[in-house]
Amino acid sequence: MIGSKVLRFSVPTAVRELRFHLSQTGEASVPLRNYLSEQYPTIKKSNPELPILIREAFGVPPTLYARFEHGREAKYSLEGLSSSAIEQTLKNLK
Repeated sequence: MIGSKVLRFSVPTAVRELRFHLSQTGEASVPLRNYLSEQYPTIKKSNPELPILIREAFGVPPTLYARFEHGREAKYSLEGLSSSAIEQTLKNLK
């Protein structure tokens, strides 16, 4: 909660799992690391049943894998995106 404003962040209901892959030290992963450190609590609080996995590995590009109902998966590159663009990607998962 910031002031009197309640923050809510809901991902589409068809999403069954989110997996974030990022580099622990890579410059390309800095925006995603910052976004996750700031927004993870809000996302998790708004979606308590949704598994959110964060995988760190040396030299991997920032990527989001979303698993949907019926086992379908989609891969989204987050390289070069700002925090607001990362949030838009999450809100527009299909």
